[in-house]
Parts: sequence; C-alpha cells; structure tokens
Amino acid sequence: MQLIIGNKNYSSWSLRPWLLMQHFDLDFAEQQLWLYQQDTNEQLAVHCPNSKVPVLIDNDLRVWDSLSICEYINERYLANKALPTAINKRAEMRSICAEMHSGFSALRDEMPMNCRREKSAIRLSAAAEKDIARIIQIFSTVLEKKPTAEHFLFGEFSIADAFFMPVVVRFSIYAIQLPKIVQQYHNKMLQLPAYQQWLRAAEQELPTIDTAQR
Repeated sequence: MQLIIGNKNYSSWSLRPWLLMQHFDLDFAEQQLWLYQQDTNEQLAVHCPNSKVPVLIDNDLRVWDSLSICEYINERYLANKALPTAINKRAEMRSICAEMHSGFSALRDEMPMNCRREKSAIRLSAAAEKDIARIIQIFSTVLEKKPTAEHFLFGEFSIADAFFMPVVVRFSIYAIQLPKIVQQYHNKMLQLPAYQQWLRAAEQELPTIDTAQR
C-alpha cells in the first residue's frame, strides 16, 4: 500500500489520511511529490486522474481525495475503528467532516498551512473570522459531549480528528484565541506522536512555496 502526498509543510489534504494511517500504525509506503513545480502535474497524472494529492494505491486500486481515502482505510484495514460505534455519532462525524471538506474557503485562503511558520496573529477578513467562529462552534459542540477530557472528538481517535488536524495546526500557527475546552483538545492533538513525526519531517523540508502561488 502506497500513499502519494505533497509537501508536509504545506499539504493539509495529505496530512489527513497520512495521520490516520500513521496513528493506527498501518504498514504503508509514502511517496512525496513537491507541489507547484514545473513537472508537478505531469508527475501527479501518473498516479491519479485528477492530478492532485493525496492518492492511495492499494494493489490495482487507486483512491483519491482525502475523505475517500480515510473512509476506505477505515473499512478495509481498521474494521471501522476510525468511526464512532453509535449510528447517530457516525452521522454527526460525517456531517462535520463534509462541512470541513467543502467549506471554509476564506480561512484556507488567508491562513494557508505552513507548519514551519513562526506563531503570530494576522489581520483577517470578516469572512475568515466567520469561518473561524463556525469551526470553534463545531469543536465546542462536539467536545462538550465527550465523556472526559482524555478523549478525542468522538471518544477514540477517528476520521474526524484526522480531518480537523490541519485546522488545529492553522489555529496554532496563526495564534487564534480558543475557549478552554477547545484549547485543551488542540494541545492534545499537537502532541500526538503521529503529528510530531509529520512536523519533524516538515521542518526538514527544503522546498518552499510562495503563498501567491497557492
């Protein structure tokens, strides 16, 4: 099984399935392609019909899009451990993941992921502030239902935690002020061994991407 990913410093979409697979200690190889290079699209076209990362290659099967990959990994290799057991919780988890997957364009544009960025606040548009408020609302609503502070969003680590990890990183590097319960969860996620491994690799990468290109 092989996962094709982009720059660890910048590729939030790549982080999601990589984190899920690494957290559950799955056996997979990763192939990294530098984004926004002259030959990037050509290289990606070899692996994926939409020429984007991430893409999972499992024998003759190719699965692309971070949400599809996470769902496939959960069903094929994790015996559904990455989903809550209760059907209503699974529905809630899928709803917030889908909202994260398709929305929050202002936040993405104004707060690009950059793991190496020195932590500091920036001036944001009203649209980005609205995105931030909605995401904090999502976190607060889910976290207030948790049994204890030791758990993840839906108890055990799930696709939701992997999916919201790039937002956790963004909120950290752009110094977003968070309610206590949300900050506690973010601290837990930032210390996750799988993310710490990703971060160490991101810090060692040499290629840089001009934000104007993204």
